[in-house]
Parts: sequence; structure tokens; C-alpha cells
Amino acid sequence: MARFPSTEQWYRWSAKHSRGIDVCVAGVVTVLSLLTAAEASVAAVVVSLGMTVPLAWRRSHTVVSGFVIAAFSVLHLVVIAHTLLLSVVAVPIALYAFAAYGPRWSSFTALGLAMVGAVGATVKYFSDSKSSEILVYNSLAFIVFVLAVWAFGDLRRVRMKELEGLAERARLLELEREQEAEIATITERTRIAREMHDIVAHSLTVVIAQADGGRYGAAQDPAAAVAALETIAATGRQALTDMRALLSVLREDRPRDFAMIPGASDIESLVADLRRSGVDVHLQIEGNPRELPPGTSLTAYRIVQESLTNVLKHAGPGAHADVEMSWTEHELVVTVVDDGRGVSAALIEPSAGGQGLIGMTERARLHGGRVTAGPKPGGGFRVRAVLPHGNT
Repeated sequence: MARFPSTEQWYRWSAKHSRGIDVCVAGVVTVLSLLTAAEASVAAVVVSLGMTVPLAWRRSHTVVSGFVIAAFSVLHLVVIAHTLLLSVVAVPIALYAFAAYGPRWSSFTALGLAMVGAVGATVKYFSDSKSSEILVYNSLAFIVFVLAVWAFGDLRRVRMKELEGLAERARLLELEREQEAEIATITERTRIAREMHDIVAHSLTVVIAQADGGRYGAAQDPAAAVAALETIAATGRQALTDMRALLSVLREDRPRDFAMIPGASDIESLVADLRRSGVDVHLQIEGNPRELPPGTSLTAYRIVQESLTNVLKHAGPGAHADVEMSWTEHELVVTVVDDGRGVSAALIEPSAGGQGLIGMTERARLHGGRVTAGPKPGGGFRVRAVLPHGNT
């Protein structure tokens, strides 16, 4: 069963084919008007052409075409005596165009002129009526008709404004969605870069330190070299596991395996691994450990990992580090302190990759926390992170 197009579909179709519709309307009205005007006079033909041909530009040049039609309508009243040409249908069409497509001032001007013209046409063509009441009724009928045509045109204007507003709103919503998607992509890239930095930087630092130690100690203490190689292998395997966990999170066709992602509960193992790598590090836990959200738990782990990696890289030989995890009612406070030479200036200042301490701060901020870091008086470095866990 055929379905009639909706009002909105009609508006969209007519707007898309407006030029063709206007030319067709003007052509039909012009031909019909000429068929009747040709029997009257040459003046009638000229007036008919002047009133109907401008209809082809009623939307593209509403004001100009409308006032041309109005001018020839006045000529019709003055020149064409007691003959009402078919071309007068151009007047309501032009009035509709003024109301729908013209500027607001021209719409009201056209309405006023049309009402005056309606009264003038009544007097012109019905003045021989024997009853004044008929004259009044005809005038009122013409005025009501003029108002109705103008009202329909104004309704079209309102509807077009609504459609334009909806289209603009849809465009803005689409733009907003694109911006949100772009922001989400940038955020995800930053997160991935941060994760890869923490995994690779920590692992390579341990591997380099152990390789150097094994190389220097191989001649005097082969057992130490073997232990260094074992640490390198274990660190490499752990880095591979962490990288696989990161890649599994990135896959959309698989659920996130949070069990593979390190967290606060793995900090003790991290400290033990660093201790086996030759770093003198001590872990102290105060309070009752709580279950943390995966993101917050990973942040705590990465902050400790990054801090201990910096100790291994920058604190110097024989440095001692203390890791303290203090669980309060609403927060987890993580503190990493070393007594070495302290971090280099390159770590404090923003680097090309934006990692290091900046990465710690960004991680904590994402979960409502904060990080403070700086050299200690007398030597060494201190990192303190406060992470709210939301448990009461």
C-alpha cells in the first residue's frame, strides 16, 4: 500500500527541488493566464506576463519578484477595466512567498498591501452591486482569504526554522560526538603510551643493571653472573606478561582480563623482585588493606614501580629505598623514599614523551588522587601519592 509523504518529507523535498517547482508553477500560471488574456487586449497580455513570470524567482529573489507582481497588480486594477484576469492568482502565491521566504519586514508590508488591494479589487469589480452589505461581505471575504494565505506562508516559515534548528542541532551533536570520540582516542593513546613506558622502562632498567653487574662479576663470581641472568630472564618474562595483559585489554572482541593486570596487592612481589636485583628496598604496610577498583589499584602499582625504577637509575650504588603503604579509612597513601643522590633534572622537567613524574601525576589525577615529589634535604628523593579508594 502506497504511503503519502509526511509533512517534513514534503518540506525537505520541496526545498531540495525549489527551483524546478517555482519554474513549473510560473510556467503553468503564465500559460493559463495568457489563454484568457489573449482574448482581452495587448495590455492584458503584458499585465499577465508581468504578474506571472516573476513567480519563477519567488524563493530565490522573493522581495524583487514580489514587488514586481505587486506593481503589475496595481496596473491590472487601473488599466484593465472591469475584467478580472486569471493572472491574479499570482497575488496570493506571491503573498505566500513573502510570508514564507522573505524578510520579516517584507512579509508584513506585503500583508498590508494585499489587504488594501483586496478592498480596492472589491470596490473596482463589485461597485455596481445594489447592496452595500454585499460590498462589505466581499471585502471581508477577500481580507480573510488574504490573511489565510499569509498565515499559511508564515506557518511554513516557522516550520522551516524548526527544521533548520533541528538540522543545526543534529550537526552540533554529530560534531560533539566526533570531538568526544577524538578525545577518547587521544586519552586512550596517552594511557597506552603510559602503560608501555612503565612496563618497558622498568624492565629495561632492571635488565641493564643486572647485565652490567653480571658482566663485571662474571670473572670473579660466576654464581653472581648466573643469578643476574636469572633475574634478567625473570624480568623479561614479567615484561612479556605485562605487555600481553595490556594487549588483551586493547582487544575489543575479548573481555578485559583484570586478573592479568598488576595492582596494589602485587607491590610486595615487585619489591621482592627489585630486592633480588640488588636494590636495598624495604616495604612497610600500615592499616588494613582494602579492595581497590582496578584503575586505582593499577595506579598504585605503577607509581611504586616508576619510583623504584628511578631509584635504580638515579639514586646511585648502595642506595636504600623505603616503600610505605598506609591504608586509612578513605585513602591509600603510598610513599617511596630513597637516600641516594636524587633524581636528575631531566626526570623532573617535562620530557618529549611526557612520562616520569608527569605520568605519575596524571595517573593519580585520573582517579581523584594527587602526587607530590621532590628532593629531600641532605640527599635522596621522596614520592608521595594519595589515592582515594571510596570505601567507608
